[in-house]
Amino acid sequence: MTHNVPNRNWSYPTAIKFGVGRIAELADQCKAAGIAKPLLVTDKALASLPITAQALDILEAADLGRAVFSEVDPNPNEQNMQDGIKVYRAGGHDGVIAFGGGSGLDLGKMIALMAHQRDGLSVWDLEDIDDWYTRADADKIAPVIAVPTTAGTGSEVGRAGVLTNSVTHKKKIIFHPKLMPVVTICDPALTVGMPRFITAGTGMDALAHCLEAYCSPFYHPMSQGIALEGMRLVFENLPQVYDNPNDLDARAHMMSAAAMGAVAFQKGLGAIHSLSHPIGAVYNTHHGTTNAVVMPMVLAFNRSAIEDRIEKAAAYLGIAGGFDGFCAAIMDLRAKLGIPAHLTAMGVEASRLDELTEMALEDPSCGGNPIEMTRENTRALFASCM
Repeated sequence: MTHNVPNRNWSYPTAIKFGVGRIAELADQCKAAGIAKPLLVTDKALASLPITAQALDILEAADLGRAVFSEVDPNPNEQNMQDGIKVYRAGGHDGVIAFGGGSGLDLGKMIALMAHQRDGLSVWDLEDIDDWYTRADADKIAPVIAVPTTAGTGSEVGRAGVLTNSVTHKKKIIFHPKLMPVVTICDPALTVGMPRFITAGTGMDALAHCLEAYCSPFYHPMSQGIALEGMRLVFENLPQVYDNPNDLDARAHMMSAAAMGAVAFQKGLGAIHSLSHPIGAVYNTHHGTTNAVVMPMVLAFNRSAIEDRIEKAAAYLGIAGGFDGFCAAIMDLRAKLGIPAHLTAMGVEASRLDELTEMALEDPSCGGNPIEMTRENTRALFASCM
């Protein structure tokens, strides 16, 4: 396959090795990080694919073994984490390669975080609240190398992971500064084999991150600029990779947009995520696809607070018609990508909307929404998505 993708080394905010074929550097990066016996953590679907075998071959050829843990659910939970920790300890591993989409990346981080923490410390004690992260022993957190194989979550450049509580069915954000990967390998060629619905869902996840960060009322001009350019990259390149999975240039732009979205949402997220998190936890839906389903309704919900800002974004993106034109562009993109029209089509039941409303209001993302979320208006927003 021909392409015009340049090789670049970035600090954004972690070290990023970006370029086609850079998975070949995996063993060298392990050694540079002081990892002699890595455990590659990925999801069940990826475990048997050629790109995973390629990564393991690279490790084995460098005498780093080929250990893999893949019992990772689409919305990973604490049981997945405990199972992974058992494998990590039994194998005497000294670092994690978090390989895959959001589930593999997030669970890899959680294993690295908790494998050698003191008895009695629960992962839930490290939720992203105040300075709870200081409860962990930072010296016992294993180094993580991130290798994304999708272009959406952005977890490869983040200091947190999302874990679902299997008892309460609530998603929690677990944070520690040392969860930032020591290096990230962004190889667009690894994303070529994604099924079309995963390309669509993860790409819309990147758009949701950029859009919500851009609309957040908090002050963070750097994130604002990154979010705006990230949206441009998604609008211009997601349809391209959906139609032509082998377009490495467009794949590279989507991989950049995914990382940009995760950097940008330091500014905040909002109702898109506070609705999709409980839906994913209860119904095990794909996160990015769920974001895409509720996105137009959330835009309408927030219109009075974001209309001027969205009009400026539309102008930058070359979308005519201001706010309404931007919303129409979202609807056109959803239709092109085969995104379900509403939550009912994803199996969400009206009888559970009260429960989902309570969960959404507990989600930390709702605090960054431009319109204050209340029990009444959040319940109505859920209903509008059905």
